[in-house]
Amino acid sequence: MSTPHFLGLRTAGYRVRDLATAKAWYIIALGISPYFDEPFYVGFNVGGYELGLIPADVMVERRDDAGVAYWGVSDADASHARLLTLGATEHEPVQDVGEGIRIGSVRDPFGNVFGVLFNPHFVLP
Repeated sequence: MSTPHFLGLRTAGYRVRDLATAKAWYIIALGISPYFDEPFYVGFNVGGYELGLIPADVMVERRDDAGVAYWGVSDADASHARLLTLGATEHEPVQDVGEGIRIGSVRDPFGNVFGVLFNPHFVLP
């Protein structure tokens, strides 16, 4: 087999109408400040992976799910509940999907689906 074309996830991009408000929400939600902060893009380094906020001038109120980026957490239930207290709305409740793996997702206040995942078997390469 040849060299793989895909090297792994690098960035999950979230479109937002109000970049300043979204940046402030994600600073609280993630507990970190962005490493890159410009009017055209705000980037957070989340455990070596990037969460990017992209300003969108025209957005529909509710977008269809296009796929969910699940962010690794130490406790899916607590992380999911905390995001709800910060103004997110439930997308999918946390559930056990087998072997102790727990996943759930919310919609951030800007309409993006944001997943959380606890996987006791995941090891960084």
